[in-house]
Amino acid sequence: MAIHPFLILCYFVAYLDRVNVGFAKLTMDPDLKLSETAFGFGAGVFFLSYFLFEVPSNVILDRVGARIWIARIMFSWGVVSGAMAFIPQIAQATGLSAEHTFYALRFLLGFAEAGFFPGIIFFLTLRFPAAYRARIVGYFVAAIPLSAAVGSPVSAALLGLDGAAGLRGWQWLFIVEAMPSILLAFVTYFYLTDRPADARWLPDDRRRWLQGRLAAEDARREQVSPASVLASLYDYRVLALSLVYFGAVACGYGVAFWLPTIVKGFGLSIAMTGWVSAIPYVVGFGGTVWWGLRSDLGTERTMHLAFALALAAIGIGGSALLADPATKMIALTIGAFGVYASLPIFWTLPTAFLAGAAAAPGIAAINSIGNLSGYFGPFVMGWVKDATGGFALGLMTIAACALIALVIALAIGHDERLERAPEAAE
Repeated sequence: MAIHPFLILCYFVAYLDRVNVGFAKLTMDPDLKLSETAFGFGAGVFFLSYFLFEVPSNVILDRVGARIWIARIMFSWGVVSGAMAFIPQIAQATGLSAEHTFYALRFLLGFAEAGFFPGIIFFLTLRFPAAYRARIVGYFVAAIPLSAAVGSPVSAALLGLDGAAGLRGWQWLFIVEAMPSILLAFVTYFYLTDRPADARWLPDDRRRWLQGRLAAEDARREQVSPASVLASLYDYRVLALSLVYFGAVACGYGVAFWLPTIVKGFGLSIAMTGWVSAIPYVVGFGGTVWWGLRSDLGTERTMHLAFALALAAIGIGGSALLADPATKMIALTIGAFGVYASLPIFWTLPTAFLAGAAAAPGIAAINSIGNLSGYFGPFVMGWVKDATGGFALGLMTIAACALIALVIALAIGHDERLERAPEAAE
């Protein structure tokens, strides 16, 4: 377990660098002259490059090891994220417009970060038995709402550094929040181990037990797993789960990139916007940890996932129909609980049947296709805002994605026998 807090810290930093552009938007847009549609496209274009390079990145990770490859990912995304602070200077040096420089850096950020999340999921499957996986993944993905909850007031405070050393507040935001990922890249290289056999901090008897248990589970999964890298990419279960993940992620990013703007529209100051925006994520953090543990205790996945997706659809869709700030925030908070509670349950499904050569690319394919909604959600929200002057239709559209995900999840189901502890004979 000693490795787990470190991975949570790494993902905390990753998610913060991915979505801090939502807070930077509050003062960045006038400087760069970005329309709502342009911001939505730039926020989402991250996921296009992320999609293109996700599977190759995870295949490389499986070949060279998590320690080297995750360190490389963290260093490169930190550099690109920090470069976001210098969009005006880069635009002037290259002759590009500020808008196109914004697009280019967001695209490069997706390229740099591709493979991190599925790489960690794959890494965790090599270390934790299936019966513990929802809570373990839950602790890890709890870094998403935690980074937003902590990052919201911190990002708002950094915007207050306007004028320090001749830089705008949004520039300081990108610089300061990029530094931890660069520093952690070096720690990752020296701290992570690639396989349980390399984990010398585990007592010998526990290491032997863990290796035996994981080997038995892997042998069971191989009976139902796609047989190769290519087969994993067109397996119907992988494609169906990609659509489920698309729906959940569309809700998460569609709200994450625009929540500060929605809250600022209540008439709050930037500082208060930071604190109020943190509320859904605090509740989402609790949902991620508790719901994953609850699912593990009964080894039940399908209905836990369906219930969480239903809450996401009801909360986010309902917020579109509410004008009062307090009730709107309550609805968005319910939606956030559902979105984040669904994530640890979801990732128990592919890791229950993917094994061998199919595991790393299969997990990456699900994550990359699902994360295309990270482009779809923010872009639709921005386009709808420009077209209608409000967010209602955009919120209802991403809520519909959660409903479709719910239906697919119920249709494909889950074989709980794949996650039971192996018998001694196995």
